[in-house]
Amino acid sequence: MKNKLLAPRTGLIAAFAMAAALVTATPAGATTVSAATAGATASATTASATATAAARPRNGTILFDRISGGRGVLKIKNGLRTDGVVILVRGKTKAISIYVRAKSTASIKDVRDGTYRLYFTTGYGYSKSQHRFTRSASYQRFNDRLRYYTTATASRIYTLTLHPVRGGNAGTRHVNPKDFPA
Repeated sequence: MKNKLLAPRTGLIAAFAMAAALVTATPAGATTVSAATAGATASATTASATATAAARPRNGTILFDRISGGRGVLKIKNGLRTDGVVILVRGKTKAISIYVRAKSTASIKDVRDGTYRLYFTTGYGYSKSQHRFTRSASYQRFNDRLRYYTTATASRIYTLTLHPVRGGNAGTRHVNPKDFPA
């Protein structure tokens, strides 16, 4: 008779332990609940984690585009631990921006001819509505401009890194967030 009474309690304890594990494994910024309320909120916590993951753009997502249709290529290597957004500005107008996840590479394969200033921001928790990272954001721009031009037989291809490279030739400077093209 003891075994029959113990079995339901063991199952309850196991379910309680699994629900507590779900709560402690939630991503940073998610609401943490006590083990006593874990069973009732485990579904809500899992849904919150799924929504957070879905909000992060995929690597290579074009966030803004006013210049596609050219033959120029910009390849971006992000060796940082944070995600980044690279923005090309033509004159005073934002031309295109691309999302590059941490430790990833992405490319823009249709840059029109012209001269561009290159800005980038890195951080965590990118907000699509604010066009900014919400945590640990850094704002920079490259000192040199990129000049794209196409001939009958060739087009310009640039490769840049968002992380420091020994022997690299591209200087950057910090930009005030208020002056950053969003």
